Amino acid sequence: MCNICTPEIGELLKDAPKNWGKWGPEDEVGSLNYLGAPQVLAALASVRSGKLFTLQVPMADPKGDPVWPGRRGAERYQIIDEGHWIGGKGPQFPGGQHYADDAISAYLQGSTQYDALGHVWYDGQLYNGYDAKTTIGGLQKASVQAIAERGVAGRGVLLDIARLRGKPYLDKGETFSHEDLLAAAAAQKVEIAKRDIIVIRTGFIESYYSAGASAFFADFIEPGLTYSPELVRWFHEMEIPNLVTDTMANEVTLDPVTGVMLPLHGALMRNLGVAFTELCNLSKLADDCAEDGQYDFLYVAAPLKIVQGTGAPVNPVAIK
Repeated sequence: MCNICTPEIGELLKDAPKNWGKWGPEDEVGSLNYLGAPQVLAALASVRSGKLFTLQVPMADPKGDPVWPGRRGAERYQIIDEGHWIGGKGPQFPGGQHYADDAISAYLQGSTQYDALGHVWYDGQLYNGYDAKTTIGGLQKASVQAIAERGVAGRGVLLDIARLRGKPYLDKGETFSHEDLLAAAAAQKVEIAKRDIIVIRTGFIESYYSAGASAFFADFIEPGLTYSPELVRWFHEMEIPNLVTDTMANEVTLDPVTGVMLPLHGALMRNLGVAFTELCNLSKLADDCAEDGQYDFLYVAAPLKIVQGTGAPVNPVAIK
């Protein structure tokens, strides 16, 4: 797709639906407002066996972390350990106990994480119409702290697109639509209801661990949802509060039809306020769902409360 043929995203989405103002002029959590007490209580019906799955990828792995190209993986630093006492440099405390301490340096979006609704914008406006200048020096509006303070809980539905297509993971750049989500639900005999948290497995992150970083990042383009007005309308009408996937961006990196990079960040996050949870490891959950035939669960998550943050690490939990 030649750049001269690629539309500006503002033009592409000029007629797209928005939820701006729906929850007031000061709202910063968007479609998560759809998850009220009734939705949380109803989601408890999906807990049938008590099985629990954590969805975060390992962080600060000495062998390397999967991160978006240009970011670096988290780095953990040992501050103090038994070596200090062996070398005669450890502090002496009454009673003689020793301890270990460490620190971490990481991109806030360098692991499984929630995007702030102010993370991506166009035409000078963030979600809910906030001025893009409010991002200078840190997000004064629509930061991840608002999501973290609120927390997320509701009925999650896993849609295993890789299994639907009979492969361990989707190919680079492979796309699917909301119609494929409905086909996966039908094949899995699970209903997608209004205000469900949509959890999509492509298997792509699993290829990082199986094939290695070199193969994973070579000619990098992720598989994922691809933009269409119909898909955006479906998310809007279904009142989807949260999109969760096992890719770094929740959508195909470069839209093959329009040539626009990551248009769903604008159409879903910026316009509708859909929370994005990215880079989850869904393999164990997916295997269990395939084994017992239950694809819905209670989904619970709360990112770190990073003041003015564009995103924050999170370890979501699925309880079946």
